[in-house]
Order: sequence, then structure tokens, then C-alpha cells
Amino acid sequence: MSASKRTSPKKIVVFASGSGSNAENIIHYFRASGTAQVVSIMSNKPTAKVLKRAHKLNITALCFDRDAFYNSNDVLHILEDTNPDLIVLAGFLWLFPPSILEKFPNKVINLHPALLPKFGGKGMFGVNVHQAVLDNKEKETGITIHYVNEKYDDGQIIFQKAFPISSGETLESLAEKIHELEHRHFPEVIENLLESSTID
Repeated sequence: MSASKRTSPKKIVVFASGSGSNAENIIHYFRASGTAQVVSIMSNKPTAKVLKRAHKLNITALCFDRDAFYNSNDVLHILEDTNPDLIVLAGFLWLFPPSILEKFPNKVINLHPALLPKFGGKGMFGVNVHQAVLDNKEKETGITIHYVNEKYDDGQIIFQKAFPISSGETLESLAEKIHELEHRHFPEVIENLLESSTID
């Protein structure tokens, strides 16, 4: 690699509400690649396991409440100070406010555990999605990575990966296959977006 290429890695902020396995996977991926770095983890749940993962990995972890997110510019100001190249939602369950989306156009992406536009919208996350897929007797499912707009799971699709659902599929086996796809593809899609962007 040429030393004249970018001297500092691009910055990623991850928003998460749950255990944070995808957030940790992203952190490890970019520590190995060196093309970007996760500079902070932000969560709306003080009990979220993702915060413990962040501390263990020496990543700045911040928790905020609904008022700071929707009724003030507190979270927006933190993001402005950080100035991330990409904001990544990895299991974050709140709708993003217009003020942040306007400040960071086409810089906020989300991972959804189904093939949008199917099985998206409010309340469609995690096990709820997998159960709906099985109840609907779908022939296939997968993951979708998309830009975030002011509606749940409605933004432009960036990447999808599907797999067939077997006859004996269970909630647990489906969730395991989805996680495997997420861990394999999400960091690569993030890296491709950062490498193709014109941000310096």
C-alpha cells in the first residue's frame, strides 16, 4: 500500500440496543483491516450488553435517553463533534430523528434480518422477524442493509443476501443462519461504502 494513501482511518459510530454481537464483529473487522475504526458505541438502553462489550474493547460507550434523542440536540451535537464518516445501526430499535438524518445525509445505514420490503416496520426486529417469516411459510429469507430515512426499514436498499428456508427450519436455526450472514457481510458492505465515498 502506498504511504500517500489516506493517513488516518475513517470513523464509524455504531448505534445498538441489544447484545452487540454485530457491533463487536465490526470493531474486530476494522481493527484487522485498518481502513476504518469504530470510534464510539451509542445505545438507548443502559442495560444493553453492547455497552459492556464496548468497555471490554476500549471503545467509547455512550448511553442516552429518549429526551436527549428526540427533544433536544444532545445526540446530534455529540455526532457533530465526532464527525463520523458513517453511522451504523446494528440492532438499534428507535426511529432516527430528522435532525440527524439531515446533518448526515446518506451516512446512516441499518441492518435488517429479513429481505425487505417484506417483514419490515415498527416492531419487526430479531425474533419477531424470524417468527413472522416462519409463520408466513416463506421459501427464503436473508438480510438487508439499507440507508436510513424517517420511516422504519424504508430507505434505499444497499445490499441483500438470501438463502432458502429448509423444511425443518426452527426459530433457532433461522436466527443462527441470519447471524452468520450478518457477521460475514455487514463489515464488508460498510468497508465498500467507505472506500467508494468521496469523503476524505
